[in-house]
Amino acid sequence: MDTELLRTFLEVTKTRHFGRAADNLYLTQSAVSFRIRQLESQLGNALFSRQRGNVHLTAAGERLQPYAEAILQTWSRARQDVALSDSRNNQITLGASALVWEFDGLSDWISRIYGAIPELALRLETVPRQAQAKQILNKSVDVVITSEPPKIDDLMVNKVRDYQLQLVCHQSDCGMSDIKDFPLIYLDWGTRFAVDHSRINELQKTPILHTHSSKMALEHLLNNGGVGYLPSPVIAHSVESGELHLVNNAPVMEQSLYLVWRDDNEKVELLNSLLDVAFSEVSERV
Repeated sequence: MDTELLRTFLEVTKTRHFGRAADNLYLTQSAVSFRIRQLESQLGNALFSRQRGNVHLTAAGERLQPYAEAILQTWSRARQDVALSDSRNNQITLGASALVWEFDGLSDWISRIYGAIPELALRLETVPRQAQAKQILNKSVDVVITSEPPKIDDLMVNKVRDYQLQLVCHQSDCGMSDIKDFPLIYLDWGTRFAVDHSRINELQKTPILHTHSSKMALEHLLNNGGVGYLPSPVIAHSVESGELHLVNNAPVMEQSLYLVWRDDNEKVELLNSLLDVAFSEVSERV
C-alpha cells in the first residue's frame, strides 16, 4: 500500500476538509480527492461521508484511522532504522505523555543517555496515557516512561524515580482551612491522583483551570494565584524563590516514574543500558 494514501487520509480526517488538507499537503484538491478514491477502491469501502461543508468519517473510516496511524509510525521508524549510520547503529523509540515530557530533569537524563550510549539514536514520541500499553504491545514504541504503568503480563516495569505531588498556593503561611476560597487549579495526573484528590474536602470545587500541562498550571498559579497540586520537581524553584508556598499540613501524594517495555523486546540489552543510566543518575537527584 502507498503510505502517501494513508497520509492523505489522516490529513483529511484531521481537517475534515479536502481543500484544507490539500493546502497542508501542498497538493491540489483534485489530487487529494483522487488519493482518497484510490484508497477507498483498495479497501472496498467509503471512508468519508461527503456532504457540502460537512466531511466526516464513515464507520469504515473510523476503523481504519488507528491502523493508518500505526502503519505510518512504523514506516517512519523503519526508514530511520534502515538509514542508521555506522556511528549511530541502534535506535530506541521512547514514548511518554505530554505531561511527563514536561517533567523537570528529563532533558538532562536524555543528554546523559547519549553520553553513556554513544552509538544510540533516540526517537521521542508523545503518547497519551490511555494508548501507551497498546503502543508497547504493537511495537510502535520500544519503551514508555509513565507514572501509571499498565498492569499487563509480558511487560517489564522498572521504577526509576520517586517524587511527590505537593499542594501549593500563592499566599505564604497558609493552612488547609485558608484555601477554601482560593481558585483551584487542577493538574490531571491520572486516575490514582484523581481518587486521592477527591478525598480532600477543601478542594472539592470546580477548578478555574483543568489542564494536562504542568507548565500551564504553574504559570497560572504564578500569574493569577490560586491553589493546586503540582509535582515537586516542577515547583521546586518557585517555592525556593518564595513565588509559591507549600500549604501547611496538606497531604503529600507519593508518586513514581517507571520505564515499561515488552519483556521479549529484541533490544533488551540496550534497554537495560538505558535503565542503568536512569537508576544511577536519578538516585542522585532524589
